[in-house]
Amino acid sequence: MTVFGTNIVKEVERLPDHKVFGQVTDVVGMLIEASGVQGSLSVGDHCDILARNDRRVCCEVIGFSNNRALMMPFGSVDGVGMGCRVEISASDPVIYPDVSWLGRVINAFGEPVDGKGPLLSGKIGYPIHNAPPLAHQRQRVGAKIDLGVRAMNAFLTCCKGQRMGIFAGSGIGKSTLLSMMARHTTAEVSVVGMIGERSREVREFIEDHLGPEGMAHSVVVVATSDESPLLRRQAAYVTMAVAEYFRDRNNDVLCLMDSITRFAMAQREISLSMGEPPASKGYTPTVFAELPRLLERAGPGAEGQGTITGLFTVLVEGDDHNEPVADAVRGILDGHVVLDRDIAERGRFPPINVLRSLSRTMPGCNSPEENAVVNRARQLIAVYEDMAELIRLGAYRRGSDPQVDEALHYYPALEKFLAQDIADHTDLATCYQMLYKILDMDGVPAPAEQPSPSAAQVPEAGSAPAAPPVATPPAATPPPPAPAGQAPAPDKSEPPKAETAEDIDDLGGSVPAEEFHDLGESVPLPVPSFQNLPEPPGPEAEPKRPDEPPADTGADAGDSAEPPTSPTPETPTGPDSDPNLV
Repeated sequence: MTVFGTNIVKEVERLPDHKVFGQVTDVVGMLIEASGVQGSLSVGDHCDILARNDRRVCCEVIGFSNNRALMMPFGSVDGVGMGCRVEISASDPVIYPDVSWLGRVINAFGEPVDGKGPLLSGKIGYPIHNAPPLAHQRQRVGAKIDLGVRAMNAFLTCCKGQRMGIFAGSGIGKSTLLSMMARHTTAEVSVVGMIGERSREVREFIEDHLGPEGMAHSVVVVATSDESPLLRRQAAYVTMAVAEYFRDRNNDVLCLMDSITRFAMAQREISLSMGEPPASKGYTPTVFAELPRLLERAGPGAEGQGTITGLFTVLVEGDDHNEPVADAVRGILDGHVVLDRDIAERGRFPPINVLRSLSRTMPGCNSPEENAVVNRARQLIAVYEDMAELIRLGAYRRGSDPQVDEALHYYPALEKFLAQDIADHTDLATCYQMLYKILDMDGVPAPAEQPSPSAAQVPEAGSAPAAPPVATPPAATPPPPAPAGQAPAPDKSEPPKAETAEDIDDLGGSVPAEEFHDLGESVPLPVPSFQNLPEPPGPEAEPKRPDEPPADTGADAGDSAEPPTSPTPETPTGPDSDPNLV
């Protein structure tokens, strides 16, 4: 039997046993009231209105008021007026997915929109408003799933059956990040729901971002921003229904939805049209009731079934990550990925802020070595971000803090690791090996806290090199005549004259400043022989009288090659007669 024949048989089987008709009694905006059919309808059922321009307008029942059914059309209300006939089309909307849907693009009704011909209907119908599996029947989350993005694989590891939210403002790169994961993931099937997206971005996403490689194992559900709020909301339900079909086939499904905020906006429009009062920022209570019903459909299946790993984008209004929808979704999902506009403006894509992002399956899904290297990288990034303003202003100098010096050393390599081109793919094992190499850990877990090196210790790699330890001589012992790194001893015929710090500078840098400071006051500065100052030298020291012999000439004699020519102390008559006076 051909595809057309199979579809006709399915449609015949879905025909109801009887028809119920009513008529339109009121039209206000996008809200249509009908009488005569309220006794055969319930919320969520579909009806057809025969408009005056011979067009059938499909509608959905959204409520009841004053013994009348409140309906909203999926399309335009042109041609709908008082007295138009209303007939019930389907009491429980369902779709019939099939494996042949892979590589196809469908709308909110499960109809093809890619121009590749009709779709083959499956044997089992899946209600678009399906309930999630019972909590006690579900499996636990499975092993780690490879998403192909280094920042996600290493810092925000995701497991099979986990639900993650991607929070970002408009124009930061949510759709691009989704396309990277859909293209490079190791999941068997990808189901992509484009809810309220721009018409231009749909084709770009399919042809450029996904490409033939990504489309080969994907099903794309599209409802653009110009379509009715019912279509945008239903497209989200259809996306989950298609994912549930492949899950029941024991496949590991990656469900991507962009975005959950536009689903909430569509539900807000529907609720306000039927008169529901707003609760927070115009969002009605029904919005916050529908969000968990939709998101909980993703996750692990029952025994013998596969998993649905859900990644949902959240469009935060005004870059406010605490707005009502973002706050509600964050509490439902198993983790959140924050895309930072400041990082995007610096030119690093994907602009994932790993410090503000979280995966609730970590660290349980990682080994101790993997957790050690990830925590070490997070610490270095956190230290750098705390000092980022001072570093950019040039107010920080290397050597002030060993931890900051280490972060300065490793941060460029970590920043390069987090940046990734849309066509690049890095698997899980390679991500961790790259981190081991960057941090010089060699796969060995690092201690949780690195002790600060003392003055006599050599700091870790990445910090400023400390001065080599200098042995401080005793107070009464003169410095060695010519230690390594210093200038040779002065001429024996002339006494040294380095009395002040300015004199140290006149030596041409032959004495390192570190050694000068390390010696401190323990070594007396050389002075002319006639002064013979006591230890330590001070401003109150006075020279000996010419007629008094020097008490101890050992310090000055050590700098002279031969003893004084006259052993008698009466030879010098005064300070002016001393030949060594400077």
